[in-house]
Amino acid sequence: MFSLQIRYLSFFFGLISILSFFNIIYSYYLNLYLNLNTYYYSLIVSFIISVIFYKLKIQSKKISIFDKILTIFLGYLLIPLILSIPFYFSIYNLTFLNSYFESVSGFTSTGFSIFENIKHIDQSLILWRSSTQWLGGLYFLFSIILLIDIYDENFKKTLTNFISFDSSEIFKQAIKIFFLYSILTLIIFLVLNIFSIRSFNSLNLAFTLISSGGFLPVNDLTSIIKQNSQILVLSLLMLISFFSIFFSYNLIFFKKKNVNFFYEDLHLIVYLIIIIAIFLLFFSFNKDFSVNLLSITSSVSNIGISLNNNQENLIFIFLILVIIGGSFFSTSSGLRFIKIYSLFKYSLNQILSFSKPKNIFMNKLMFSKIYFDFNEINKYFLTLLIFILSMFALTSFLSISGIDFENSFKLSILTLMNTVNSSIYGLAYFDFNNLHFLTKYCLILFMIIGRIELLTILLLIKKFLFKS
Repeated sequence: MFSLQIRYLSFFFGLISILSFFNIIYSYYLNLYLNLNTYYYSLIVSFIISVIFYKLKIQSKKISIFDKILTIFLGYLLIPLILSIPFYFSIYNLTFLNSYFESVSGFTSTGFSIFENIKHIDQSLILWRSSTQWLGGLYFLFSIILLIDIYDENFKKTLTNFISFDSSEIFKQAIKIFFLYSILTLIIFLVLNIFSIRSFNSLNLAFTLISSGGFLPVNDLTSIIKQNSQILVLSLLMLISFFSIFFSYNLIFFKKKNVNFFYEDLHLIVYLIIIIAIFLLFFSFNKDFSVNLLSITSSVSNIGISLNNNQENLIFIFLILVIIGGSFFSTSSGLRFIKIYSLFKYSLNQILSFSKPKNIFMNKLMFSKIYFDFNEINKYFLTLLIFILSMFALTSFLSISGIDFENSFKLSILTLMNTVNSSIYGLAYFDFNNLHFLTKYCLILFMIIGRIELLTILLLIKKFLFKS
């Protein structure tokens, strides 16, 4: 018998009500009445659900990790259902499936869109699309806290320096994350405005960048980003969702500068410098380096948006960057660099220990005094294995559904890594609108699977198939 934490979800349905209210105000302010009624529908429905979920009695027994996983998964199914209301009741005659596909894509910060021409959409609905990403990014951060038990102990110990996991402190910690997330969004918005990007575009881009989303307020990023200074700033702002959300906060406000508190971000800085140096030396002869820099930061942060940069010889490299991903406590997806690095170092030490048995090889992370044990390596290996199996399954299904193998392979990686299709992956003009309905449902499922920790899938399988 499961005990779902329904009250946890009530907070996010309440946020949908607030976002709906802001969209109503925005529509009245700019005289955008075409889809005005749809936001009233989403406001009323989300508010009612929020109140019902909050009032429901929660069992006093201890919540298991399986209950938490199912709660998060339920949220990824139900919240986009409410977010799809403005799409479904809009004047654009979207089917329920297309509306749900768009909202899931936004809420999982993936960015796949059934809209072929953004210019045909009114500003209020464009803003709503971007809001679904912002809400999804926040939900993802909260989900990490709720599912903290499935992560390695080193990460959990490090995170406890900034977040309390005491049940009596949950509300305070939620407010802390919410305000930090909102402040970073505001900072991104202001910086983009300073660099002469229109306020409406800056707001939508701020929602996209902070959440590692992929929705744009225009068809082509080149219509917004035109100067090299804007390209550079946008590239740097993408890194906010690459590093831990607490990284900038810790650098400014944290008094005890213990390097162990920043070990993951230090690894990511070194990794990023190496990647940029390689591109600068070997791949920037015929292209402006600022364009490559944008593609790099967009890929490592799992955002995926890009300028029209068709470099077919670099597609595989950008996909590798997408798979690796960013920080644990960020809105980016990916397998996470620290996992891959730890797995590689442990494997290398094991091989060297057989060739040089008298030597001692320490399984220790650089820039820290943290050691990783065999149990953590098992988790990392299982995560990698589940990703490969998921990618194989999705690629096979997409190929069977009529998509050529190359596009199926690339699309499966982007789906599982919640990264938008763009020119740097050779999928800029992929048509999601005319896909078979089964293919759309499949992509919806795997977008959600990609957003929750891949290890949770194995835990659920273990729970249902291997009951004692």
